[in-house]
Amino acid sequence: MSEIIEQERICWFAIPDEADLDEDLQKLFAKARERIGFVPNVFVAYTMRPTHFRPWFSHFRELMQGPSDLSPAQREMISVVVSSQNHCLYCLVSHGADLRAALEDPILGDRITFDYRRAGLDTKNLAMLDYAVKITNNPVECSEADIEHLRRVGFSDEAIFDIAEITAMYNFTNRLASATGMLPNREYHALGR
Repeated sequence: MSEIIEQERICWFAIPDEADLDEDLQKLFAKARERIGFVPNVFVAYTMRPTHFRPWFSHFRELMQGPSDLSPAQREMISVVVSSQNHCLYCLVSHGADLRAALEDPILGDRITFDYRRAGLDTKNLAMLDYAVKITNNPVECSEADIEHLRRVGFSDEAIFDIAEITAMYNFTNRLASATGMLPNREYHALGR
């Protein structure tokens, strides 16, 4: 098994050595190691284009941790449901772990990740995730009726905008991760269990 692990690559591209990165990125990596015990492979892979990584990470952090009427668990639900539609291994594994932790319920987290429709969610969360799936698979079919439905089940306009923006972010990130062969860190598989 150790031979497999030694041969495992983070992505299909050569990535710069951490020692060669700008000081701000080295500090970010150190903070990640301190906080979660490892540097997410998406960070490492994205350092190929540091001027692209910085604004992406800032936007990502604002969407997932900034002020919102959506709870952290709802944001993670969107991430895994979109990633499931896109078959994004990286995000399914990494955000599946984050969802399990946010819910403090590994079984519900896994059920949402694998099949949110049968996870036992309430009407409000089902409507949110159905909208994320529609944006992902058929964005041209989105209409004002979708917004009205989400309002009826209790979402504010700001929350609806956040659902759409988080969905868009994950569609972007899923496509980048899949197109570059990013693999999730092995550590994610055990988190939140």
